[in-house]
Amino acid sequence: MLLEKTTRMNFLFDFYQALLTEKQRSYMELYYLDDHSLGEIAESYSISRQAVYDNIRRTEAMLEEYEDKLRLFEKFQQRQQVLKQMTDAIMNGSATVEEQLALVEQLKESD
Repeated sequence: MLLEKTTRMNFLFDFYQALLTEKQRSYMELYYLDDHSLGEIAESYSISRQAVYDNIRRTEAMLEEYEDKLRLFEKFQQRQQVLKQMTDAIMNGSATVEEQLALVEQLKESD
């Protein structure tokens, strides 16, 4: 579960980091990308561990809210799934031209 949450947060951060403040980006990068502990982040910013924790939790909630409204990560996942189906169909030669075109249409609709 923890790995899934970390992976999701990393994706959401990739999609929405431009909407965050510099401090929020910095804390999220240190915590999720660089794997720093709350204590390490607190020490480097001369603030309490609780302040870092609160900021990261608020930022996570903001990222989830952005995703609820904009659905960029969801659309990305859909496109990835259709691309995999298309690749498999072409590599296996198992899909007809009509089925391949249907997959292309699915891809277009995901945007």
